[in-house]
Amino acid sequence: MAGFRSLARQVRDPRSDLALRRYSLRKCLERFAPYGHRATWDHLCARHGIGPEDRAPDPVRLIRALEELETARAVWLGYEAGFAERRRREKHDGLRRPGAFDDWHRRTWGGNGVARCDDPAVHPAAPLAEVLVRLISALESEPGTGCPVCAQARIAWRQDLDSEPWSGPVCTGCGIVVPRSVLTQAALAKARRTRLGHLASAA
Repeated sequence: MAGFRSLARQVRDPRSDLALRRYSLRKCLERFAPYGHRATWDHLCARHGIGPEDRAPDPVRLIRALEELETARAVWLGYEAGFAERRRREKHDGLRRPGAFDDWHRRTWGGNGVARCDDPAVHPAAPLAEVLVRLISALESEPGTGCPVCAQARIAWRQDLDSEPWSGPVCTGCGIVVPRSVLTQAALAKARRTRLGHLASAA
């Protein structure tokens, strides 16, 4: 199975058929898709003017979409390296079992669904790397009352999410499933009391 970097080379290969280059970009999302596969694809298409079903898109647009994905992946890999180092220190100090904070990391192994968007058409409009920097910063800070990505306090509880966790707080502004650890207990309680209405696309 081809890895992310191998697939990225295929996307850049000017000798390849455009349909294959597009397919390779889609396959990259099986290795790294911050919003989930479908939502990340929708985001890249919207930001770079690629028709979601266009089998022969402009190669320049494909490359720009790939570059955005690669930049975000570099941010995530930096976070993963820091996380691994922290866990090594904790194990050395006798803390063998990860804390509740690390549940989020366990569910986002490899960077898939780091900022999951349950509705593929509703996701942040900012570049992926910027979104990840904001999210990681929030994870490393004290809990707050708003979305770590768009800073809005309009967060509602969903009981019917499409993937684990099967329920949780969702930002009604940008659409991400907000990691519980970045919200105060008061913010979580408020979210549980809020019914989630229709999300308008933030893209």
